[in-house]
Amino acid sequence: MTPVDILVFGPHPDDIEIGLGGSVAAHVDRGSQVGLCDLTRGELGSNGTVAERVDEAQAAAEVLGVAWRVNLGWPDGGIGVAAHVADHVRAAAEVIRRTRPAVVGVPYWRDRHPDHESASRVLSEAVFRAGLRRYAAAGEPWKPDWTCYYFINDVDVPSFVLDVTGPYDRKRQALACHRSQFQPAGDDAVETRLTGSRFLGMIEALDAHLGAQIGATHAEGVVVREPVVRSTLLKS
Repeated sequence: MTPVDILVFGPHPDDIEIGLGGSVAAHVDRGSQVGLCDLTRGELGSNGTVAERVDEAQAAAEVLGVAWRVNLGWPDGGIGVAAHVADHVRAAAEVIRRTRPAVVGVPYWRDRHPDHESASRVLSEAVFRAGLRRYAAAGEPWKPDWTCYYFINDVDVPSFVLDVTGPYDRKRQALACHRSQFQPAGDDAVETRLTGSRFLGMIEALDAHLGAQIGATHAEGVVVREPVVRSTLLKS
């Protein structure tokens, strides 16, 4: 894990692509160093093996062009449980200290999936503790400029949106890498909310809706807790 400009965490191997894949690709195209960190291997998923999901995540990382992608191997369904929360916070804080990002991407704190909400809480604490001089974790203290919360399932009003029209085909390609989740094959494949074309269509419809609001084809939204500073009241 080399130092990066942007570090994005995802609870499961496909979550980053769903919520922020276009933005990741756009920043890579601008020359930013981007690192991705999956928290779990998604072993509770109805389709796909752990090995398949890890391979799919790496394939998607290559499509997006990121500097690296790692997996912390936390238990799927066990993010931030009482017995492990201190260890999870410390592990995430150590990733932040080691990679020294200016921006950290974290799942939005309201989501229908319990792992997504738990990840948001754990990672928010990790960002804070990574900057404390006396916090007992490996590495020198590091405070990112800010944390950007991205949507996976449930969408709120974004603080701002990013035009991802240009690299949107790469988002599609990265999502397609997660074949075991969206287009599973084989006798043991089962139908879920993610399978078929409906879920991918929902993602694209959301991105198209946000894009239409800014006169673009596709956009992704994020939420920040701090005020967004503007120099004037003028829109542009």
